Amino acid sequence: MANFMDLIQGQLQNGLLDQLSQQMGGATKEQTESGTSLALSTLLGALTKNASQPSGLEGLFGALDSHDGGILDNIGALMGGTAQGKQADGMGILSHLLGGSNIFNVVEMISKGSGLNRNNSMSLLMKLAPIALGMLGKEKKQQQMQPQGLLDFLNTSQQEVMKKAPEQSLITKLLDRDGDGSAMDEIAGMGMKVLGNLFR
Repeated sequence: MANFMDLIQGQLQNGLLDQLSQQMGGATKEQTESGTSLALSTLLGALTKNASQPSGLEGLFGALDSHDGGILDNIGALMGGTAQGKQADGMGILSHLLGGSNIFNVVEMISKGSGLNRNNSMSLLMKLAPIALGMLGKEKKQQQMQPQGLLDFLNTSQQEVMKKAPEQSLITKLLDRDGDGSAMDEIAGMGMKVLGNLFR
């Protein structure tokens, strides 16, 4: 079975990355690609972390009934900011996954790691969160996953990312940190080159 990043990459190859690049005013395609890689790694890390707690797994499993992949048929509206409803609510998804206070840290990390400005980093996160959840919901439905199967899928996907790009462990560190800046500085120090490798 494909992992989370494989599924997302398939979606990106359908022209999604080009659409995202066009919306990042003043940003290069390389910066958008790097920001996308960082954002998706963070979303995967947050999903895995949430699902690792019993109440979190139950909540995510239930939420995926309404995030069933329908948004993936409406990417144009999502990119254009006209998609409506819970499936398209990027900020709602981010608040739930990351916790309100951590969203700013993640935006700052994406900005420092990719070279995108903060507005573009926030916009990228808000567009990718519904896609990530929709992709996961679609996979759950197609594979008829039970809660343990969902957790196994996320854990395996996370391990694959770590194997391919060990520096992504810094993202886990960022999601766990209590306001110290060390993970952020290390991520900024890695630069775009390494982070872009996830999609090559």
